[in-house]
Amino acid sequence: MRIVLILAFVAAGTPCAAKAAALDDAAAFGARPSVIHASLSPDGRSVAYVAPGKGQESILFTITLDKDSKPRAALVLTGKPEHLNRCDWVTNDRLVCSVHGTVEGKEAMLPFTRTIAVNADGSNFLQLSTRANPYTHGTQLGGGEVIDWLPEKDGVVLMIRHYVPDDHVGTRLASSKEGVGVDEIDTRNLKTTVVEPPKESAVRYLSDGHGAIRVMGAIGPRSAGQDTGIHLFYYRAPGSEQWLKLSEYNTVDHSGFLPYQVDREKNVVYGVKKKDGRLAIYTVALDDSLREELIFASDSVDVTDLIRVGRRHRVVGVSYVTDIRRTQYFDPDLEKLTGALSKALPDHPAVRVVDSNTEESKLLIYTSRDDNPGAYYLFDRQSHQLRPLLGVRDELDGVKLAGVTPITYQASDGTSVPGYITYPVGKENAKGLPAIVMPHGGPDARDEWGFNWLAQFFAARGFVVLQPNFRGSSGYGDDWYERNGFRSWPAAIGDVLDAGRWLIAKGIADPGKLAVVGWSYGGYAALQSAVTDPTVFKAVVAIAPVTDLSDLVEEWRHFTNHVLMENLVGDSATMRAGSPAENADKIKVPVLLFHGALDRNVAIGESRRMAASLKGAGVKYELVTWDDLDHQLDDSGARTEMLRKSDAFLRQSLGM
Repeated sequence: MRIVLILAFVAAGTPCAAKAAALDDAAAFGARPSVIHASLSPDGRSVAYVAPGKGQESILFTITLDKDSKPRAALVLTGKPEHLNRCDWVTNDRLVCSVHGTVEGKEAMLPFTRTIAVNADGSNFLQLSTRANPYTHGTQLGGGEVIDWLPEKDGVVLMIRHYVPDDHVGTRLASSKEGVGVDEIDTRNLKTTVVEPPKESAVRYLSDGHGAIRVMGAIGPRSAGQDTGIHLFYYRAPGSEQWLKLSEYNTVDHSGFLPYQVDREKNVVYGVKKKDGRLAIYTVALDDSLREELIFASDSVDVTDLIRVGRRHRVVGVSYVTDIRRTQYFDPDLEKLTGALSKALPDHPAVRVVDSNTEESKLLIYTSRDDNPGAYYLFDRQSHQLRPLLGVRDELDGVKLAGVTPITYQASDGTSVPGYITYPVGKENAKGLPAIVMPHGGPDARDEWGFNWLAQFFAARGFVVLQPNFRGSSGYGDDWYERNGFRSWPAAIGDVLDAGRWLIAKGIADPGKLAVVGWSYGGYAALQSAVTDPTVFKAVVAIAPVTDLSDLVEEWRHFTNHVLMENLVGDSATMRAGSPAENADKIKVPVLLFHGALDRNVAIGESRRMAASLKGAGVKYELVTWDDLDHQLDDSGARTEMLRKSDAFLRQSLGM
């Protein structure tokens, strides 16, 4: 296939200042991505994208893809507290956007989501999520989501909506509706038709892409008002209104079948289920037979991602991560196309179809690789023209970035642990370098090959960075996950420490210039590593870290998952031994802590308690906080400050 590359980029976001002769690494890598999300209009003539503004602002820009078109700001959210996640076209002149934020409740920080609609020119802004009023009984956190774009209907969508009853008794305004249902909504005027009345136990619905609700998920039996982690799923046969049992899924051990996507033509639902202790993609027939068919499995990792294209989210393949992300297409044309696109671009990046017009004749393509933060392109399947649209990180345009290499290292018990190593540019295979071990967050997560702004910053500053997928990480099946990185913290933390020991044993790291840096659970792992063996790492940087496991459980006291959190963390002995704040006297190296006060994932009190414990133990430390930021520190200025302070702290602590 011959592909013609048209070399012209559309400017992303607001205009960038000319780059200084010397790059300010902290500002360049700390800047939020220039494009957070992008989408293509149904006719393929317009693109919308979410970009950062000042501070925590997020801005929706729209572009008509004509020769002289300029990006136009259609919507600006301040980030205090609302942030734009993504915006998708519902018609050629109107978009539906998802919004998130965090507010302070009576007992805890409360996360919320909302769904809104707005015209491409910024007019006719409407909230699609149900609205609260002064009489609403309870707090509505969920804003719902679009589950069917109904391309045959102009501006109308099928949407999951959350209902909370109110106490406006004796008036026409009163409502006893409670739970989660599905409504058909005209996004231009909010005209609403109830498709599925709200049910208290319902949590999820799946459409067939043609307006019919075929699968419903519900919370399973509760114990003393607490979730047990069991979700029940039901299906409907074609043309039927009767709900029949489909499957159960345990969100704790991931057993059972979890449905993802309905295929109307095949009358099946795609989803995940374990095979030999690893998640695999199956289909289940939506009829009396409930016939299961294995679609794809890996013999080494979990497979959980479907590749979907088009306005009806047609399933065309699967994606999974071994040492790098791999794809298996069911659609031979798309497999051939993405391969040709990768070869047509410099350095053969990974290519992903993220959106299309209605006919799928124009595709919005996203490309990236380890040393390239990514870009969006428009591909015309008829003319075979590939047009660059948007760069993902303008501040790094033209900057030579470091390569990332998959590796394995041997833990002290002989286990081979996978991970990724990033050398400073020009220092590949060098010896005796300053180095950082950077455990990932979660722990129900894993690192994968690709661009990582935090690792790339430290590589630019001269550090080797090793990212271990320690035991307790997800993605490698039951045996590797063990009991998760909290209950199995000795194995997880042992693997983090062994990553540092391996760097020293191989001569890669200078043993006197080895540090550990982590965010969220990674921050916990960094601190707990210094507790477990204070001789390996000479400095600790912990961003939004868990520091006290009993506090982590208590933070969910007023939520229905409180018991699940207790089971996640373990008994009191595990909590005490596994809490850095309880064992600060064992830490012998300097510690730098960062935390946002609006953090719902890990309360800022955990870092404050850690700081107090370190002070009491006589350990050198610094705590940096922000009053208006959440767990992600989603502010370019704050991230720049964090990187600058971290770099200075490490250089001073390691004698560089």
